[in-house]
Amino acid sequence: MTELNGRVTPSADMQNGIDSFRAARALPTLLGDQLPDGFVPIRVKAWQFLCLARIANFAALRRHLGRTRADRLSHDAYEKIAAMLPSARVVVVGRTTIEFGFEGETIADLETTLDRLREEFSAPVDIDGEYHEFRTLFGAAAAPVGATEEVRLAEEAESALDQAHVEQQSVVRDLSMGTPAFDRLTLTRELGAAIANGEMFLQYQPKVHVRRQEIASAEALVRWQHPSRGLVLPGDFISLAEEIGEIGPLTLWTLDKVIEDQRTIAADGNDLTIFINISGQLLADAAFVATACAKVCDNAARIGFEITETSVIGDPQSAIANLQKFADVGIAIAIDDYGAGLSSLAYLKQLPARELKIDKMFVLQLTSSNRDPLIVRSTIDLAHALEMEVTAEGVETQAAMALLTVMGCDMVQGYLISRPISIDAFRQFLRDDKLRPEQDSAPSMFKRPASFWKSG
Repeated sequence: MTELNGRVTPSADMQNGIDSFRAARALPTLLGDQLPDGFVPIRVKAWQFLCLARIANFAALRRHLGRTRADRLSHDAYEKIAAMLPSARVVVVGRTTIEFGFEGETIADLETTLDRLREEFSAPVDIDGEYHEFRTLFGAAAAPVGATEEVRLAEEAESALDQAHVEQQSVVRDLSMGTPAFDRLTLTRELGAAIANGEMFLQYQPKVHVRRQEIASAEALVRWQHPSRGLVLPGDFISLAEEIGEIGPLTLWTLDKVIEDQRTIAADGNDLTIFINISGQLLADAAFVATACAKVCDNAARIGFEITETSVIGDPQSAIANLQKFADVGIAIAIDDYGAGLSSLAYLKQLPARELKIDKMFVLQLTSSNRDPLIVRSTIDLAHALEMEVTAEGVETQAAMALLTVMGCDMVQGYLISRPISIDAFRQFLRDDKLRPEQDSAPSMFKRPASFWKSG
C-alpha cells in the first residue's frame, strides 16, 4: 500500500479485497431480485477457526539433523500448510509450532481441513535428500463469527494443543457449546480483593492510522489472573463487577494504571492517547465522573473513554451530560461496538464523540459477505458526516484492510496489527516501529511474526 498525493493506492496482492467490495455492491439488494444465470453467490463463512500445529518429534529430528537445520523445520511445515490452505493466515510462532486461522461455513470445515493436513503430514518428507517423518499434533478452537473474544479463541487453541500433546491426538474445542461455567458466587467473594492482591493486569492493543501508517492510539484491556482458575476474561467478570458494585473501583484502578503506564511510554518518546472501556452504569455516577475528571486533569493525561451506544439508553440525559463533562476536560470519547446493538441516530448525533468503532462482527466477514461491505461503507460515510473518525475492529487480513482503506476508514485495530499485549511488549512494539527506516513505506507493525505477541 502506498500513498501518493494524499491518496492511498493498494498493492496488487490486496486487490482481492477491493474486488470483493465491488462485487458485493453489484449484488441485487431487494427481495425478489433475480440473480443472473450462472451467478454463484458468495457463501457466508459463519465460523472462525484458530489452529496450532506442533512438530511432536522435533527433539528426535534435531538429534539427527543438527540444531541449525532443525530450527528451520517449522518453516518447512509453514510452507506445507500455506500451500494447502492458500486463503488461511499462517505464521510461525516458534521452533516447533505453526499457527493458522481461517473461516468456514460450518464446524465440519475445520474437521475436513485437519483430516487433509493429518494425511499430508503422515507421508515422509524429503529433508536435504533424506526422508523423515513429521509427527504433527493439532490443537484447534472453533466459534461462530463474532460470538467469542479473540483472546479466548487463542487461549482455547493453546489449551487444546497442550491437551493434544498429552493425549497424542488432535483436539478441537467447540466454543459454541460453551466453556466451563465459573462459580459466580466464588468470583463474587474474590473480585473485591483481586485488585488489592495484584491479580488484575492490563494489556494494550494499538490502533493504526491507515493513511498515515502510524500508531494513532491504544486501547487498554483489563484481565484477571486468578491464582487457581488462571486467566479470567472480561466477559466473565465485568458484568459481575457491575452487579456487586465493584465496577467503579475497578475502572478507577484501570485509569490509575493507564496513567502510570502512559508516563512510562512518554518517557520512551511516545505521546499516545490510551482508551479505557467505561460501563454504562458509570455514566450516571456523579462521584465517578468527578473523580475521573480530576485524575485526568491532575496528571495531564491523554485519555479516551470507549462507551457503547446502548449504554446511554438507560439514562440518556445524565449520560450525555456527563460525557460532555469528560469531553470538556479533554477526554476523547469513542463509540464502541457500533452496529452490534440497536443503534439510534437520535442519540448518536447528541454524543460528543470523536471516534466511532465498527463492531468486528461486520469486519470479520467483510470480504466474504454480500451485505457487510455495504453496512460498513454506509457507517463510515455517516461517521464522517458527523465529523468523527472511524476505527474498524477485528481486522485480521490484508484484504480486509485494503477494502477498508478504499472505503475511507481512518484507523484499524485487530490481529493483523497486534493481539492485546503486556506493557513491556507494547513498549518494544513502539521502539521497533520508531527504528524502521523512513524510506520503508511498509509499516513494520504489519510484518511482525505472531511469536512477538506471544511474548506479552
